Amino acid sequence: MNLWSSLKYYWNSAVAVPTPRASTVTTQAQRRKATYSSSAIAAITVIVFTGIIGERFYNQPKLAVETIAPTTVIAPTDGEFEDKKTTEEKRQEIRTGAILSLKRDAEVTSAIKQDIRTLLNDITRIRDMAGEFPFADLNILSIPSQVALRQLPDDQWQEFVAIADQLTQAELPPLGQLMPSDIDLAPPLRELYDYARTNEPEAVQTVITQIIVAREGFQQAVQAARQTEQTLFRRHQSLLLRLSSEQWTETQTQLLAASDRILTQGIPKGTADSLLKETIQVQTKNDVISSAFITDALTSYLRPNLIEDKEETKRRSEQAALAIEPVTVTVRAGDVIVERGETITQADFVLLDGFGLSDRQINWWGLAGSAAMVSGSAVIMVMVIRRVHRPMRCRDHLLLSLISLSTPLLVFFNVPYSNLSAVGLLTSSLYSPAIAFTQVSLLSGIVAVSSETLQWQHLVTGTIGGLIASILGGRLRSREEQATMSGIVGVSQTVVSFSLSLIASASAETLWYVFLPEAVLYGFSGTAWIVVALGISPYLERLFDLVTPIRLAELSNPNRPLLKRLALEAPGTFQHTMFVASLAEAAARELSCNVELVRAGTLYHDIGKMHDPLGFIENQMGGPNKHDIIDDPWKSREIIRKHVTEGLVMARKYGLPQAIRDFIPEHQGKLLISYFFYQAKNRYQAEGKSPEDLNEAEFRYAGPIPQSRETGLVMLADGCEAALRSLKDATPEQALIMVNKIFRARWQDGQLDDCGIRREELPYIAEIFVQVWQQYNHQRLAYPKAALEPTSKS
Repeated sequence: MNLWSSLKYYWNSAVAVPTPRASTVTTQAQRRKATYSSSAIAAITVIVFTGIIGERFYNQPKLAVETIAPTTVIAPTDGEFEDKKTTEEKRQEIRTGAILSLKRDAEVTSAIKQDIRTLLNDITRIRDMAGEFPFADLNILSIPSQVALRQLPDDQWQEFVAIADQLTQAELPPLGQLMPSDIDLAPPLRELYDYARTNEPEAVQTVITQIIVAREGFQQAVQAARQTEQTLFRRHQSLLLRLSSEQWTETQTQLLAASDRILTQGIPKGTADSLLKETIQVQTKNDVISSAFITDALTSYLRPNLIEDKEETKRRSEQAALAIEPVTVTVRAGDVIVERGETITQADFVLLDGFGLSDRQINWWGLAGSAAMVSGSAVIMVMVIRRVHRPMRCRDHLLLSLISLSTPLLVFFNVPYSNLSAVGLLTSSLYSPAIAFTQVSLLSGIVAVSSETLQWQHLVTGTIGGLIASILGGRLRSREEQATMSGIVGVSQTVVSFSLSLIASASAETLWYVFLPEAVLYGFSGTAWIVVALGISPYLERLFDLVTPIRLAELSNPNRPLLKRLALEAPGTFQHTMFVASLAEAAARELSCNVELVRAGTLYHDIGKMHDPLGFIENQMGGPNKHDIIDDPWKSREIIRKHVTEGLVMARKYGLPQAIRDFIPEHQGKLLISYFFYQAKNRYQAEGKSPEDLNEAEFRYAGPIPQSRETGLVMLADGCEAALRSLKDATPEQALIMVNKIFRARWQDGQLDDCGIRREELPYIAEIFVQVWQQYNHQRLAYPKAALEPTSKS
């Protein structure tokens, strides 16, 4: 899924259903009070926000750079003033351009020297196989003859051996009879014939033996050369095998000395091949017979061995920046600073401001513009909140204001690392990804327009991190996902920062040792802000009574103390709760509601029954019905109604958030406790009283009715649970009829008026409930009786 698809997905999912966080205000007086409080918070936020971002308008010069001078201004006295803005710009330019400082990489240098020594050792080994050269006295055989004899092919070699045998005879045959068929053999044979005429056969045989030994060694060397990986040796094989020991020693000395000189001088990255070849030619002696081999070897093995010295580069850059003399502007008394109608330059402004002639004052229009921008952003936020979230409490408005104010405050104090990633994560997890996305976008826009110090690359980097945190923050469900998201934000900010530096920088050499570390630092700052947000999130949840998906997952843990008590003290209620949760969760998932909230709220919706577990039939385990013993519908009514009030007391005692506490009264709404109401009517009738005199309101729960789709679903699931459990052999069609009947009663009773569930959704919810019931009530195979009887061992 690409970024655009992810944005659409999370935006739509966030917009589709309001996310419940707390009960709505139910009375007109409370609504009025909340409206006043929220308006006051909004007004204070706009004022404070405007005060922070409009700080530059408090003492703004009227005669500023790029404005038109209304009159001609003359210098009252001699003056010299520093142009701090221009001075800092020049220094920053020096820092950004960076004066490159290099140092030798010891590992690379050592590796190059080792490679060259390995080459020389391999060549020496092969030369040792070939033997000394020249292998015979040059007065007997010349160098060309010795070279030719060593590398004769087999057929010519056999012919040579046959002719050479005749030269060892006491009487030499005529030279004409000994001439070979190949003309290449003629020169060495003529030289050997001349030697044989004046020397004894034994001396001639000695020379022939030297030739044979030299050729065998040469052939072995050639074979070894074919098997070696030293391609450089194969290119210069003919030269290297005919060098004398003295010449080879000189060659090695020249090669090592030249490489040492060049490596000591250093080869920087990006050195052109032509420049490297020129350096090699300067460092080598051309009068050496093996100069071509030396040049080729150095060209092949030398490579850049200089790396950036980051510390020295920074030191020299800062030193060079500080060495920049302050830019000053001077003027003599009576000189014209600026003519009327001219555009004021930076130098003009320095003089005007230095003499106190820049007419500094409060820029009311600038402040008004800032206030308008902040107010417009606040209106957009309110519109988004109303679209994607149920009505907020005053504390929610206060928290959003505080989170929003943190960003311009950091800019005001010149903190370069934007906290937009923390803003996105907090708002997304506490409220909604859509609200967080809008908040980050508006904050980045406000800061971009209002800040004169924050660099745009840094703002874009922080904005990207904030938007990513906004999209992903509301979906975190585990510590692993938190760690993954912090890594994603860090990597994203690193990549964005480096890419922007790559676009903006004019010097490619400074990218890796100046901008890459800076990009990594900005990536780390994004991750650090995520860690800060995760650290303070639990405290904000407690202080502002909010829930996040992770906190909901923690509250849904059956090992929580309150849920363990419920399972032990009211096991029937606990089983009832689990089935209600299954029904409500399935419907919430299909209707794109907050499934985690439904799960957690359902688990706690009946905790009040622990005040008198036996007062509820699911906990009686087949024992006597307590209400039959009481035989008083008014007392029974109080026991039933009390599970709501006692549940709220327990919830507060155990620190459950308001979003969870809402499920306790709202799942019953203002339902009629019909069983005991009709029992009371019968009692009235038996006592001769009119049943119409019985106040129905006394037998209803206190409410409020469900205020969110989530609590509405739990009310419907709670009403259907007992009825569905009672069905054993019913068909799905019969179950669906019964569920729809219960839904119709709730709708007609007005219990679903405020929760946002539409009437056309009720049949769909009923089908979901029946499907869950079928999963619990599926057919099972009956075990044969024999399978249940113990088998006897023979």
